[in-house]
Amino acid sequence: MRRVLLIGSGEVGAKHAEALLRSDGLNLVAVADPAPAVAPPAGVPLLERWAEALSGFGPDVVVVATPPGIALGVARSAARGGATVLVEKPVTLDPAALAPSAEDARIFVAFQPHFAPGIAELLARRPAVRRAEVTLVCRRDRAYYRGWRTRYATAGGVLHQQAIHGLALALGLLPATPIASCTADVHRVRRWAESEDRITATATFADGTVLTVDARVDSHEERRHEVTLHLDDGQRLHIRGRNLEAGLGDPSSAPGDLELRQAMYRALPSDGTSPAHPSVFPLSKLRRTLEVIDRVYRTARPVSEAGTAA
Repeated sequence: MRRVLLIGSGEVGAKHAEALLRSDGLNLVAVADPAPAVAPPAGVPLLERWAEALSGFGPDVVVVATPPGIALGVARSAARGGATVLVEKPVTLDPAALAPSAEDARIFVAFQPHFAPGIAELLARRPAVRRAEVTLVCRRDRAYYRGWRTRYATAGGVLHQQAIHGLALALGLLPATPIASCTADVHRVRRWAESEDRITATATFADGTVLTVDARVDSHEERRHEVTLHLDDGQRLHIRGRNLEAGLGDPSSAPGDLELRQAMYRALPSDGTSPAHPSVFPLSKLRRTLEVIDRVYRTARPVSEAGTAA
């Protein structure tokens, strides 16, 4: 039985807590958060300081579900103590912060939608992709934008917080070549936070492959987060779902969030082993995704919305 410490008890941390409690082979021994937005499960101790939780419980696994401003430092501290660490996206907003560090060998990133049907096989065979399209349509209301999420410096934008699942998958399948050109437009309609309501972007890479993004969080349409892959042989692959969870399978039989999270935990490596799924990847591999996101935002131009309130 692996002892698990959860650091962070907000919206995402609460989802981890529920899934960890219902996962075989894992024992959630404590939750650490100085100001939990969601109370930990009954019977699970709550500590204010994560450093004390690390030293007091000596966990085998640490799940870090904190805002990006502190996630990287927390993850590296936990790894130095010998734990296997799973850290939530986006980890950091600064790609340069992911310059290699000795403890990073014990830190892993994974996105639960990447455990959807067919994704492991897709990553294993790695078809030649010439164009990838990432689409995100959802709605985040005013209540979502509070505290650290209000400011770009502490939360990032839509690409960091919502669309990163599709971006990381698409970029993991595109060749890892430098960006040759990038154009992007940002729309700030509701002005509830420094983050945008919609962003569209096209990045062309040095080898001619293309990534397009259309991500919006101000829509009343049915929620979806999808990736379309255009292959060199003319085929198209569609990874579908509210959040990619249908994968390459039938949307009507897509696994739920709990099942996907449990699969993610099962794939975490133990000492001396490798991850059991290609969607569990080392921290260093996230840097390319963050570099592309950073380039998009540095390139982006604001678009005026006629008839909207300032």
